[in-house]
Amino acid sequence: MDLDQLRVFLEIVRLGSFSRAAEACFRSQPAVSAQIRQLEEEIGARLFDRVSSRVALTAAGRRFTEYARQMLELRRRAQEEIGEMAATPRGELAIGANEAICLYILPSVFAGFKKLYPAVQISIFREHGSTVVQRVVDNALDFGITQLPVQDRRLQRAAIHRDEVGLLVPADHPLANHKRIVPQDVVPYPLLLPRAGRTRAMLDEFLQSVQDDLTVSMELESSEMIKRFVLAGLGVSFLASAYAKAEVDDGSLAVVPLRDGMPIQIGLIYRQDKPLSRAALAFIEVATKGKEK
Repeated sequence: MDLDQLRVFLEIVRLGSFSRAAEACFRSQPAVSAQIRQLEEEIGARLFDRVSSRVALTAAGRRFTEYARQMLELRRRAQEEIGEMAATPRGELAIGANEAICLYILPSVFAGFKKLYPAVQISIFREHGSTVVQRVVDNALDFGITQLPVQDRRLQRAAIHRDEVGLLVPADHPLANHKRIVPQDVVPYPLLLPRAGRTRAMLDEFLQSVQDDLTVSMELESSEMIKRFVLAGLGVSFLASAYAKAEVDDGSLAVVPLRDGMPIQIGLIYRQDKPLSRAALAFIEVATKGKEK
């Protein structure tokens, strides 16, 4: 059985005539008849009933029609997908991340990607960190970018950025010149903490030994709010260094390392069972090449 026989068979089904199918396929009618005989011999069943000048599908022919269509469709899809891998990436990618990642990590990743692949349209969705994983699992996003680790076995992960959480203070604050911060150092000052999330859990563990002595002044929703409130002198906080780079560079804020360090890793997540387009493969390549060593 070859693909040409399937195409001829489906033309006869479509046109209801051997002669018309022969014209459509640029073959002689005897050649078409010979192909169908070979197909019937291989299948072991008659596919058409020939009555006068009319042809009609047998029960076996009707059943085989769907298989023939599926086989040709599978061939078409294989050609398209393999062809797409060799072609310039196009299409659209839907990517979700929290506000801080969108503002401070993704711009450089997207700039590098768009420079190489301008035909790919990127749609960014700002999500709370807790919903990014679920949106990827639900196939509502092609990629999520979130803090690792992520435990869901349905997802593939790839690290794209490594950072360190430190104490965030105004540049002229008494703690700004410390080499390392221990939990006792922050006891005298009002604390501005993230309301929830993995970083909050890590901070709770870091501060556990002094938790009864702390003054948590505010719990805030975003990194941008935390920076603005620290700049206003409302307290001290904790933040990944990349999120305050501009303020550290201009001398308004300082990020002081913690005693034992608090590393974080940002990663790309996507469904393991989802076929990846050429655009998606290209994005993974660009994003992972850009990660900090």
